[in-house]
Amino acid sequence: MTALPCPPRAQGAPCLRVAVVGSGPAGLYTAEALVQQAAYVAVDVLERLPTPYGLVRYGVAPDHPSIRSIADYLRRVLEHPRVRFLGGLRLGGEVTREMLLSCYDAVVYATGAARDRTLGVPGEDLPGSAAAADFVRWYCGHPDVDPAMFGLGARAVAVIGAGNVALDVARVLARPAADFGATDVPEPVLAALAASRVEEVHVISRRGPAQARFTTRELRELGELPGVDVTVEAARGELDGDAPAGDAGGPAAPDRRVRGNLAVLADWAGRERRGGPRRVSVRFWRRPVEILGTGRVSALRLERTVPAEPGRAVGTGVYEVLPVQLVLRSVGYRSVPLAGVPFDARRAVVPNAEGRVLDADGRPRPGEYVVGWLKRGPFGVIGTNRADAAQTVRALLADRAPGAVPAHRPDPAAPPLADQLAARGVRPVTYAEWLGIDESEHRSAAVLGRGDRVKLSGWEALNTASGHRPGAAR
Repeated sequence: MTALPCPPRAQGAPCLRVAVVGSGPAGLYTAEALVQQAAYVAVDVLERLPTPYGLVRYGVAPDHPSIRSIADYLRRVLEHPRVRFLGGLRLGGEVTREMLLSCYDAVVYATGAARDRTLGVPGEDLPGSAAAADFVRWYCGHPDVDPAMFGLGARAVAVIGAGNVALDVARVLARPAADFGATDVPEPVLAALAASRVEEVHVISRRGPAQARFTTRELRELGELPGVDVTVEAARGELDGDAPAGDAGGPAAPDRRVRGNLAVLADWAGRERRGGPRRVSVRFWRRPVEILGTGRVSALRLERTVPAEPGRAVGTGVYEVLPVQLVLRSVGYRSVPLAGVPFDARRAVVPNAEGRVLDADGRPRPGEYVVGWLKRGPFGVIGTNRADAAQTVRALLADRAPGAVPAHRPDPAAPPLADQLAARGVRPVTYAEWLGIDESEHRSAAVLGRGDRVKLSGWEALNTASGHRPGAAR
């Protein structure tokens, strides 16, 4: 593994070598901006997995192929002659911050928000209680999740949350399994969906319809599923656009998204039940206070809530018990600290100024930058990362302009990254090896008659398809 060829600056100065840690949209938009804005930049994109694209591959619902097509665009970034993919490298594991700073002029952290937030209620650790993020990774075929993790033997499921991830999870649970035949879900996932015993899905929100973070398009999709009855439980008048008395959290003049959501919910509330085999109920003004069960989840205790200042919901002391056998929490994501990198534990981000990593004294760390959810927190859509990456790249290039100080310089005595990795017995996954996985998934789809791609599930299958031998340095 030799360094990427990099054309020199017109003034004769050496090229700029940048390591981007993370190959999701934030990382790849950063690589794209770097090579577009400066002809003297070469970028190595490091990734823990043997597969690129982050949440585009492992976080988008299989019935949303238009969003997944973003991978086709990102593929062009990885195939740029001054961009290289290095998979199988975990920061703090196979590779360290110190190794990267010794070899590169700049390091950009783009590892996202990998951990889900918890509910903090009794019973949350019972079997049958799980993160919606793990359910998403399961149906997306993430190698960290056992394909047998979700057997779907539950008849009733509670999904806690009022955002698009909660809607994705509810929709996947309620949609007929036959609809997934032409998607890229792995074969074990398709088999589990076909054998699913789920009859009822409850989407639980602690606040009201006006505060829900659903987007109208995704909300509308839920009501268009064949054979699914959708019901709504909300306070009187809310679905007409009137917030309940004292609701400081509702906008005085609802924005377009809120108005659209209220119209969809009002339509559902006025429907007659069609007697479909599955039901989805959207329940507002309720919060989970305990997950019940002996050895396994059997019910969820909910407390009715009311609005309070400022935009909060508080309990009323009125409780109900909802019989469910599976609870999936979708209450947000958190970034995790990276070894040696400053981290704001309260906000769960790397402290930064326009993407420049800041130390404990608020001073920029030369040569270290951050993008994406790790920079700003887990909000925004995939496209939000483009502007976010552009801001960080502007800061990085400005810091390398003539006269800018202080600038980080790699250690001229340090061995190349390839040699440092080889000394550890590590050989990265190459882009060609990723293409071996890609080709194998396309072949599987053709053999099975299942659309364009069927994802491989599990580390062994990915390593076999790529031909990569983990830990084998050469």
